[in-house]
Amino acid sequence: MKRLDTTVIENNKVLVIIPAYNEELSLPGVIAGIRKFAVLDVVVINDGSKDETSKVARAAGAKVIDLPFNLGIGGAVQTGYLFAFKSGYDVAVQVDADGQHNPEDLLHIIEPVLRGEADMVVGSRFVESTGYKTPLVRKMGMLIFSLVVSLINGQSLKDTTSGYRAVSKRVIEFFVDNYPTDYPEVEALVLLKKNGFTIKEVPVTMAAREHGQSSITPLKSVYYMIKVLLAIFMNILRANKKEA
Repeated sequence: MKRLDTTVIENNKVLVIIPAYNEELSLPGVIAGIRKFAVLDVVVINDGSKDETSKVARAAGAKVIDLPFNLGIGGAVQTGYLFAFKSGYDVAVQVDADGQHNPEDLLHIIEPVLRGEADMVVGSRFVESTGYKTPLVRKMGMLIFSLVVSLINGQSLKDTTSGYRAVSKRVIEFFVDNYPTDYPEVEALVLLKKNGFTIKEVPVTMAAREHGQSSITPLKSVYYMIKVLLAIFMNILRANKKEA
């Protein structure tokens, strides 16, 4: 594997945030993959795992923050942004712990942020045809999210549920106090756009998770879709009331 040419980020502090819950089997490979392609700081947010997530992350050379109990993805990721803010990082990159995100795409996600082209860059499975396959119910949910968010934001966004994303220092600071708590990826896109931040999608490839199974079943997919849509619309109503 060829190491990425990371000269573009040499004068900037970049942090990779990996939220993890019971990912002892996948984490070593995920961290090793990042290290193989780029020398970047990595922090694992151990979200109250009951396995050896914390131990294997430290053994792989990552910084680890152990949460005392499971906060969920929103709380775990926001903890990572708080760490990034307090540590003075210029860019933060969110990477899933299950091995789906290709480390070869790291620079493609980071570079537009450093060049000032966007405040958030989302690694998208659907900007270009990549052959990525997803269950029908989840695919329908992704399509609905894409249509709704694109309409609200006035910008076409193809992959609103992607957790592979990089943000600027301004967004890091914003997310410290303003980050959705439950299934945050979709809602965060609307929140950023409403507060004047810019968003860009870049094509990436994603694989099936390496170990275990996704916690999002078909029934949970429907629940997730309804809950997130309600959260988005409630935030819009609150914003409109404040403006009035």
